[in-house]
Amino acid sequence: MLYLVPTPIGNLKDITLRALEVLKEADVILAEDTRTTSHLLNHYGISRPLTPYHQHNEHKVVEHLVQQLAAGKTMALVTDAGTPGISDPAFLLVRACVQHHIEVQSLPGATAFVPALVNSGLPANSFCFEGFLPLKKGRHTMLEQLKTEVRTMIFYESPVRLVKTLNDLAQYFGADRLCSVSRELTKMFEETKRGTLQEVAEYFSQKTVKGEIVIVVDGMKTEKAKRREEQDAES
Repeated sequence: MLYLVPTPIGNLKDITLRALEVLKEADVILAEDTRTTSHLLNHYGISRPLTPYHQHNEHKVVEHLVQQLAAGKTMALVTDAGTPGISDPAFLLVRACVQHHIEVQSLPGATAFVPALVNSGLPANSFCFEGFLPLKKGRHTMLEQLKTEVRTMIFYESPVRLVKTLNDLAQYFGADRLCSVSRELTKMFEETKRGTLQEVAEYFSQKTVKGEIVIVVDGMKTEKAKRREEQDAES
């Protein structure tokens, strides 16, 4: 059995009782960074064998891990924060388990984009998650494709590239497109800034930015959506 176990994105209290139970009972815990996972395990008094599993070794170790799972071992896969597979390693191992008829269970739990989306004030009934934009190759093509996307869009970004990405989005989507930027979610200095892409880019250009970041951008408004918003504003 392979369990995908979400871990807190900041506040260590944001872990489920079931996740703690699985971590206590697993034969092996696969960790993106064993030091980060050790901090979580020590906090809850859990002592289990740790094995590194990250983007730099997953291609090399996936076959060996599948063999161990097929032999009867139970493994729990965790990343540094959030749900495995969401812009974090997991896909290769899950696919291999499915191909070898090994059961996989994904536990519900913490992930950064959901709280960022629901507190953005932007439509959450239909959205697309894009993760990190390409740094160079493919960036222009993706932005060209997304500028006519009508659903709310969600991106992850690093602090050092935040302002550049906001300016790029403004260039392709329009400076007046509404957005929301959340950083340090669940932590002491949690912050969400809402406004147009231009306004939010200017705000973050004037300060030192730290922490994990989620950008939520309004989709392109169709004429029908515009009329509906006008009617809602009048009522």
